[in-house]
Amino acid sequence: MKIFISDDALAIACGADRVAKAFARAAPDAEIIRTSSWGMHWLEPLVEMDNGGGRVGYGPVKVGDVETILDGAAHALRIDDVSQHPFIASQTRLTFARAGRTRPTSLEDYEASGGWAGLRNARMIDPLDVIEQVTQSGLRGRGGAGFPAGIKWRTVANAIASQKYIVCNADEGDSGTFADRMLMEGDPYCLIEGMAIAGYAVGAGKGYIYVRSEYPHAIRKLNAAIEKSRAIVAPFDIEVRVGAGAYVCGEETSLLNSLEGKRGEVRAKPPLPALEGLFGKPTVVNNVLTLAAIPFIMAQGAQAYADFGMGRSRGTMPIQIAGNVKHGGLYETAFGVTLAELVNDIGGGTHSGRPVRAVQVGGPLGAYFPPALFDTPFDYEAFAAKDGLIGHGGIVVFDDSIDMLAQARFAMEFCAVESCGKCTPCRLGSTRGVETLDRIRAGGRKGSDRVEALPQMHNVTGGVRDTAAELALVADLCDTMKYGSLCALGGFTPYPVMSAITHFPEDFGVEKREVVK
Repeated sequence: MKIFISDDALAIACGADRVAKAFARAAPDAEIIRTSSWGMHWLEPLVEMDNGGGRVGYGPVKVGDVETILDGAAHALRIDDVSQHPFIASQTRLTFARAGRTRPTSLEDYEASGGWAGLRNARMIDPLDVIEQVTQSGLRGRGGAGFPAGIKWRTVANAIASQKYIVCNADEGDSGTFADRMLMEGDPYCLIEGMAIAGYAVGAGKGYIYVRSEYPHAIRKLNAAIEKSRAIVAPFDIEVRVGAGAYVCGEETSLLNSLEGKRGEVRAKPPLPALEGLFGKPTVVNNVLTLAAIPFIMAQGAQAYADFGMGRSRGTMPIQIAGNVKHGGLYETAFGVTLAELVNDIGGGTHSGRPVRAVQVGGPLGAYFPPALFDTPFDYEAFAAKDGLIGHGGIVVFDDSIDMLAQARFAMEFCAVESCGKCTPCRLGSTRGVETLDRIRAGGRKGSDRVEALPQMHNVTGGVRDTAAELALVADLCDTMKYGSLCALGGFTPYPVMSAITHFPEDFGVEKREVVK
């Protein structure tokens, strides 16, 4: 008998280690195999058993369920073949093709499932042809900006330098996102292979994976996988570097500063990192999911990847469904699926059973979308047209008990806390935003404060401001932050704030208006 249990961090947090030990005690002759996660988080710990007739799944399993599952009788937790579960069977898994199926650090499993084919194919052709394949695939950065990967690679390849670098941005800090973590914990060789291909294509001999310290399981598995595959990817060399958890270090230039041992602070551009990046050398900075998509492209061809998606958004996106939702987890699908499908059909609606009021897409700096906009397809341009962001592909669901003024205030507060402090619009604008939203909560401004009453402040407009005037001030403040900030932290904070005001004005003391589609 073989018993498969995930060693993903979320599964462990749900009790997977305790369940694995219980099975080992109850069935000492069985082989306990720790695999990656399928990504159906509401079913963790998910257990699969194989007595020779194929895997049969059970979930969510508790220690008290072990004996009854081993008895072999019909069980309420039985879900039969996990790969045929509607949540899995309806996906298009290219990047996460091995999720739930393989042992994370097993070279044997990786090779048996097509691993290293992309690297072999890449090394058989000219580096510029590799870049052309990436360009033709239509792959765009999956970290949030959506910049075409092929253009970035070509810029670095054309730069003349004695040393070039590949830097993987694994500083996954957005609320409701976990795809990077799942990939690093469940399929680390896929990321390593993607980085090695990138290194070959642009002429870089060294790569760094910048991981936040909150991901100890990913760090451990990455280091183990790098050591085991060192000879395969040579002469390309990879190191893991651990960040301290600053959100702003998810921005590429702050990340590079942190890698260099400096304060995690945004750099002004130009120069671009592709020309003067890590240690002043040409550097490719790509997100985990961007680099992890490369092996499929090089193994199956650019067109096989570009066949999926819509418009300029090609390929698939590993969408992370979280928050107040019944079926949270990782859902990889081609671009074009609507929010209604993701939230209501795939996610199953709210966990609380109350009506969905809003979803936030793209992390803490993403816009809030009401149900009236749930027909929006998951596509970079479609979201931009609605003043939204896809970001890293995280979706956080809220029911009708959510206070949208509190959410807008949180966005400003988050920006104030996480700001590196280099630019004024972000550093001060976010603090003023918190203060203004607090005044809106209190019913508006009651009069001048003691500073504004000073004689030297005669040119400042003080006095009483009602809610409408305060909201106008917030809009003006957001406009300054959006166009005046050095990076996306200050520049994107207006998205959650203004979307909350636009779509949920009643929470700000303003009459409800019809949502404009």
